[in-house]
Order: sequence, then structure tokens, then C-alpha cells
Amino acid sequence: MLKYLSKQTRNARLYVVSTEGCLKLDFQRRLWPEFIQAIKHEVVPALGCTEPISLALASAIATRHLGSVPERIEARVSANLMKNGMGVTVPGTGMVGLPIAAAVGALGGDPDGGLEVLRLLTSGIVEAGKQMLIDKKVVVGIADVSSVLYAESRVSNGKDWVRVCIADAHTNVILIEKNGETLFSATSTSMETNPYSLEGATVRGVYDFATTAPFADIAFILESAKLNSRLSQEGMGGNYGLHIGATLKRQVERGLLSDDLQTRILILSSAASDARMGGASLPAMSNSGSGNQGIAATLPVVAIAEHVKADEETLARALMLSHLMAIYIHSKLPKLSALCAVTTAAMGAAAGMAWLLRGGYEAVSMAICSMIGDVAGMICDGASNSCAMKVSTSATAAYKSVLMALDNSRVTGNEGIVEECVDASIANLCALASESMVHTDRQILEIMVNKKC
Repeated sequence: MLKYLSKQTRNARLYVVSTEGCLKLDFQRRLWPEFIQAIKHEVVPALGCTEPISLALASAIATRHLGSVPERIEARVSANLMKNGMGVTVPGTGMVGLPIAAAVGALGGDPDGGLEVLRLLTSGIVEAGKQMLIDKKVVVGIADVSSVLYAESRVSNGKDWVRVCIADAHTNVILIEKNGETLFSATSTSMETNPYSLEGATVRGVYDFATTAPFADIAFILESAKLNSRLSQEGMGGNYGLHIGATLKRQVERGLLSDDLQTRILILSSAASDARMGGASLPAMSNSGSGNQGIAATLPVVAIAEHVKADEETLARALMLSHLMAIYIHSKLPKLSALCAVTTAAMGAAAGMAWLLRGGYEAVSMAICSMIGDVAGMICDGASNSCAMKVSTSATAAYKSVLMALDNSRVTGNEGIVEECVDASIANLCALASESMVHTDRQILEIMVNKKC
């Protein structure tokens, strides 16, 4: 029989096992190494929207094994990846869509670059890629596959060809085939898509880790603030996407918006998304395979930390709480779905902001529940410049939910899909995305590919 020892320590909560007369670590404490592994795997630099980047990576790897410059590229992607790659600008190219991503990836992508595969592009490579499109030597179609995240590139020169397939994660290569011979197959290895497990994790466990783990173990998360703040400054110039951040800043100068904390959160976050979706050649620190999710989990927290003049350790804990909470929630979702995952990333930001402004687990729980009651069901209609609007909307919802928590108010368990328990509320939200919104996803893609005007 276990008796709870209600004693707060900096390292962990402990239980007394009366039959053994010794202390054992709480189960959530044993997940701490998994939490760190999850953060290091999911919070990584990414240059450009990760769906076309995934196809560019497949093309780059295929070219390396081909051993010569491809004359033709035939690519196939899952319907979800097609949706997310149709309307987004590929960094360094000034062009939108998957064909140019496949072309420049094959001609000049870094096969070892991961989500930064296009970091070495030159103007010559971009022009050569555009010429391939003009000559109709690049074809991209939809693959009939079960994986919602799938990218396949087949590059050829004369009689030689190489096919590379990526599935289930943006950099997870599952097959390399050359002239009919299998060079690599993931089925013959022990490689896993995720080198960590969050099974048994809870919102409370994430909170305890972020707020009590040794600072030295989590200090690396500060790099997300540096990278995404740099991207925000780039977007503030107003040369990218819908230039929402720059527009909001001008409205402050015109007196149409207040220069308050909420406005600073919106400007900082949307400007970074403007730059990312508009093709800036700067990486974002991503979360769960998405730069916009990384932006949404980072920059609202940075704005609040600057407001309260938080020191480095406090900022690191708030960022860790935000990013890990976003990963925890997203782990219950499909990799790609009809649910805009910027909303769930912003739930992480709500947790980080609530902790900075009030402290305590209760405020974090209240803010997340209110967000679920607010933005549940926001659809993802593909990656595009308008994603910056969804980022700003989600950041607004997050801050509003935090303000409610500061006043001891929240969406209650009597309303909609929200329950009194925050973990149950999250489970309900993710059930919607994983089950009923599957039909929504199909309808969105059908609308996108059959536009009449």
C-alpha cells in the first residue's frame, strides 16, 4: 500500500512504501529522461515549412545515391502532405509548392541537413530547379498510402534511378531503392520514429518536470527563444507573407491598437510566422515537426518573460513547460490532421505564461482548459501565408485564458468538451481530431484541389 508523502522538494515528489520502508521515485519522475529525449527530438531547427522540406530531403538523399544530376523527378506524397505543401513558399526560391521543393532538394539539397536540407541553396541551383519545372521534368502526385505523412521522390538520369521514401515523421527514411535493388529498408532495422515514450505522462508530470528539474538539464531550451526571436525580427520588416506582424505594428503607430502586452504578443508571434511562411532563409525552432508550432510555443512566453523581467532560469523553465506541454498534447494527435496544431502548441504557451504571471499548477490547468473551450476545432487548410493569422489567433486565445486564470476563472467541466480534469479535456480534444475530423480533412483537400476561381 502506498501513502503519499506531501512534502515538496526541488527534485521530485516521493512516495513511502510502507511494506518496504523505503522511498521510491514517483512514476512521473521516472519519465524525466523521456521528457528530455522528447524535447531534444521534437524541438529542432527547421528551415521552411516542414512538409515541402520533407520532400526536398527525400530528393536530396535520392540524388546522393544516384551519383549524378537528375534529369527527371517523379514524386508522390500523402494527401495530408499535399494539402500542407500546395500553398507555402519554399525558402530561397520565391516560389510556392511541392514541385520546386523537390527540384531544388534534388539539385542542391544537403542530404545530411534534416529539416535544414535547403540551407546551402544558391541562386544557380534555384534557377536550375525552376528550369526543370518549365521543362516539365518534375511531377508530383498523391500516393495511395496509409501514412498521413509520406513523401517519396524518384530521381533518374538515363537508365539509372533512385527512389527514397519518408514516412510518419518528416525525416524518417523508410526505403532507399536503386535500379530495383533495396539499399535500405526500415523494416529490417530497429529504428523507431520516436526514440522516446510519453506513455503515462500527465499535465502535472510535465509541470513538475519543467518547474523543478535541474536548470543545467533544461538550459538548452533557451535556444528556441533566440532562434524564433531572430525570425520575428526578420518578419517585422514586412517583406514576407501577409506581413501581419508589420501591419499590427503600424496600427499601433497610427493609434488604432494599444501598445500593450497582448499586442506585443501578437506582433512578436505573427511576424515570425510571416517570415517562415513567406520563404525567409532563416530557421525556426520547431515543435512536433512544425515551425509554426514552435513559434506559437515560444514567442508568447518570451513576451511575458520580458514583461516580468524574468531571469534566464525562469525563462528556461517557462519555455520548457510550454514546449513539453505542446509535445505532450500533440503526442495524442495524428502527425497531420484537420485540426490546426498551432492551437495545441499555444496551449503550451498558455501554460508557460500562466506560470510566469501567477505560478502554481492550478493556473496552468485552468488556462489549458479555457483554451480547449475556446479554439477547439480550428481547421488546418494547408500550410500557407494565412497560417500567421492562426498563430496570432491562438496566441490571443492563450493570453485571454491566462488572464481568466489570474482571476480564478475557467471554462468548466459543464461546458462542451471540457471536463474538470485537464488531462481528460485534452483527451477529448484529441479524440475529435483523431476520429470525427478525419472526414473534415478529406473535405478540406477536396475543396482545395477543385477551386474554380
